[in-house]
Amino acid sequence: MASETQGAEAATGLPQLDITTFSNQIFWLLVSLVVIYFILSRVALPRIAAVLAERQGTITNDLAAAEDLKAKAVEAEEAYNKALADARAEAQKIIAETKAEIKADLDKANEEADAEIAERTAEGEKKLAEIRESAMESVREVAKDTAAEIVSAMGGKADGRSVTAAINARMKG
Repeated sequence: MASETQGAEAATGLPQLDITTFSNQIFWLLVSLVVIYFILSRVALPRIAAVLAERQGTITNDLAAAEDLKAKAVEAEEAYNKALADARAEAQKIIAETKAEIKADLDKANEEADAEIAERTAEGEKKLAEIRESAMESVREVAKDTAAEIVSAMGGKADGRSVTAAINARMKG
C-alpha cells in the first residue's frame, strides 16, 4: 500500500498545478487577498498616511519657521547696518567735536604764546634800548675822554663844553 500511495503522488505531480484543486485554491486566494486588503486598508495604510501627513506637516512647519528666521535675520541685519551707520555718524560727530576743541585749544595756546612772545620781545627791545643807551653813554664818555686827551696831547686846551658839543654833533649825524 505504501508503494501505491507513493506511485499515485508521483503520477499527479505538483499539487498546486492539479486542476481538480483550482477552485479551492482560487477561493482561498480571494479570501487571502480580501483579508490582506482589509488589513492594509484599515491598519497599515492609515498609519502610513498618518506618518506621511505628519512628515508633510513637519516639513511645512520647518519651512515656515525657516522663513520666519530668515525674515528675522534680514531684520537683524538691517538693524545691525543701521546701528553701524549710526555709530559711524556718532564717531564722525565726536571726531569733528574733538577736532574743534583741539583747534580751539591750539588757537588759545597760540594766542597765549604770541602774547608771551610779544611781551618778551617788548622786554628784549626795552633791554636792548637800555643797553644801546648805556652803550651810547659809554661811547660818549670814552669819546669825551679820548677827545680831551687828543687835544691835550696836541698841545691845546679843551674845555668840557666844546668837546661835549662836538661829540654830540658828531653822534647825531
